[in-house]
Amino acid sequence: MKGTSFYSRKLHSLLGIIPLGLFILEHMLTNYSAFEGGKEGFNSSVKFLNDLPLVTFLEIFGIFLPLLYHGVYGLYIAYQARNNVSNYSYGRNIMFMLQRVTGVITFIFVVWHLYTTRFQVTLGNLTHEELGQHMNDILSQPVYFIIYVIGVVAAVFHFSNGLWSFLVSWGITVGPRAQRVSSYICMGVFVLVSLLFILSLVAFTGSEFEAAGLVNLATGMING
Repeated sequence: MKGTSFYSRKLHSLLGIIPLGLFILEHMLTNYSAFEGGKEGFNSSVKFLNDLPLVTFLEIFGIFLPLLYHGVYGLYIAYQARNNVSNYSYGRNIMFMLQRVTGVITFIFVVWHLYTTRFQVTLGNLTHEELGQHMNDILSQPVYFIIYVIGVVAAVFHFSNGLWSFLVSWGITVGPRAQRVSSYICMGVFVLVSLLFILSLVAFTGSEFEAAGLVNLATGMING
């Protein structure tokens, strides 16, 4: 049983970085194109992704199945965890607790986000070209905007802090100095990626995406 648990945790750790960590970074870059290039830039990035060879295969085996394993096993780990921050409030112990808390938040948020976006495209209720407008509809509501900020920050923290743990558990950062330096780097990643994600959320609330929705509505009324 101990051996099985060891390898299960190793797989859980690996999937959190490859491919799920890479997916977070790719998702950040795609969404940031809304801030950098507006509607045209975002639609161009979305089109690039959907034109990739074997995109359905990549989504299933590179995102959905790894997410399912990492998320469900992560909930099991969080349930088993015995946090003792009240007794030992040093930095790494707090990070240990936050890793579990943000893991739960992230899993719920990502499943909800995928259901309201990617799965709606699969069901035919939404097109790739309408994703920007759809995000505008969601994020224009203050409560949902706050939920997205919390979900995004939690996901990026979980990835960044998980990256530090991954480097330690896989024997890449061995000594105290290497682990200290990597902690600074990982927290730098957390701040930078969180900032770019939040800028993306702000961009989706802009008039360009709202205007696109109004134009589509007007066109549909004329054609109808």
